[in-house]
Amino acid sequence: MIGATVALFTLLTLLSVPVAFSVGIAVAIGLALFSPFPMAILIQKMVTGIDNFVLVAIPLFILTGNLMNAGGITDRIFAFVRACVGHMPAGLAHANVGASVVFSGVSGSAVADAAGMGAIEIKAMTDAGYERPFSAAVTAASSVIGPIIPPSIPMILYGVIAEVSIGQLFAAGIVPGLILAVTLSAQIAWMSRGGRFPRDQRARAAAVWRSFRSGFFALATPVVMLGGLLGGVFTPTEAGAVAAGYALAVALLIYRSLSLLDLPRVLVETMITTAIVLFIIAAVSPFSWMLVITRSAAGFVGFVQQLTADPVVVLLLVNLALLVLGAVMESGAVLVLMAPLLVPLAASVGIDPVHFGIIMVLNLMIGVATPPVGMALFVTAHIASIPIERMMRAVLPFIPPMLVTLALVTYWPALSLTLPRLLFGTPHP
Repeated sequence: MIGATVALFTLLTLLSVPVAFSVGIAVAIGLALFSPFPMAILIQKMVTGIDNFVLVAIPLFILTGNLMNAGGITDRIFAFVRACVGHMPAGLAHANVGASVVFSGVSGSAVADAAGMGAIEIKAMTDAGYERPFSAAVTAASSVIGPIIPPSIPMILYGVIAEVSIGQLFAAGIVPGLILAVTLSAQIAWMSRGGRFPRDQRARAAAVWRSFRSGFFALATPVVMLGGLLGGVFTPTEAGAVAAGYALAVALLIYRSLSLLDLPRVLVETMITTAIVLFIIAAVSPFSWMLVITRSAAGFVGFVQQLTADPVVVLLLVNLALLVLGAVMESGAVLVLMAPLLVPLAASVGIDPVHFGIIMVLNLMIGVATPPVGMALFVTAHIASIPIERMMRAVLPFIPPMLVTLALVTYWPALSLTLPRLLFGTPHP
């Protein structure tokens, strides 16, 4: 039953059927043809799959990102980072990465980062003389940072599926996200040798101060959210509510860049995105139940353990599988389909589930910026008005630094686990 369901899902995905429909149709046919259970259980499991309070955080973080984009708050973030590093060789490319680090503390989504910051960053870089494909490639690559540094929608999904603390996952993503930013900046520095790219004039201290003062409340958004999360002031779900309320107040009352007439459009965009994400979760919930009743997860663990029980080899195989799947399938679908199989496998060889969650999310976010179907590539190619083929070629130099970061995070668990252990104690004995 599981094999037929997975094969049908893969076929439907390759035929460009939307992910949620692909999963739902595959599971429905699998239940109808190969299961003794009534079809009514499909609806029951879809409902119970999204009946989880933690999932309330998803629309709240999506709303926060939409409010910041609609209110022009992202412009102020990029302006400040540009004033700080724009004078460096390829300074605007570094500013692109730095702005993604700041915005990642708000949106929780790579595609939201690419769409929200991308239009600003690509226009600024091309106006300054950067090649349009390079500008788009930097934007796509830096958007990967978004779901690694908290908040993170993929981490929320993983936490719900694996029954792992969302707060610990958020804390575990901070250091890997910063390492990814450093490796991308190192690649930019290497590519800019010989004065290949232009740079801004060094901003005077007064100009830096003005940009900081102008963007203070925008820059404070991730500080407020992360400070409250890591300080134990509020839960991840409450953090989403605080962030949304803060972004609304800043855009509506402080900067006055958002009007009440804009709110219906922002809310509709949020509802559409939320519906897509939750539809995927609901459609995959019956599949997860099928894995349990057929003991497929246990069988998969046993099969891999017959090949090897060495954690180093297991992690290598997992990374290879997730990189391939992430490059040809939508990352959310891979996460919710593979986590029920891979989490028990990781636990069986002694890999901490918090550490493994960061590995999974980082793998799949690399896929977001990897040809042939990385969503960030299509978003940034559209914004930059370049053919997708040129976009795919331009992003290739940024894949190696992402893989270096993945190797470090995979085989150096302390990078992920030190901070959550300091804040929450040992997550898992």
